[in-house]
Amino acid sequence: MSAILVRLVCGLLFAAMALGVVVHPPANLSQGLGMLLPATMLLNYAIKGPRRSMVAKKPAPAPAPAPTDSGSAQS
Repeated sequence: MSAILVRLVCGLLFAAMALGVVVHPPANLSQGLGMLLPATMLLNYAIKGPRRSMVAKKPAPAPAPAPTDSGSAQS
């Protein structure tokens, strides 16, 4: 449920930034590029959602078999 809420908030923030660019266009190219980076990050997060881990985890090794009694008793 939390992931959906985060994606919704990021989508709304991106829409607000896009509307801001349409209403008040940037004065020069560097200002436009400065607005483009956070907007693309928000859009990417809204589309793909939060990721659990960026590094793949190695699978755990198989547990060693427990020693069993062979049935022969030595005295």
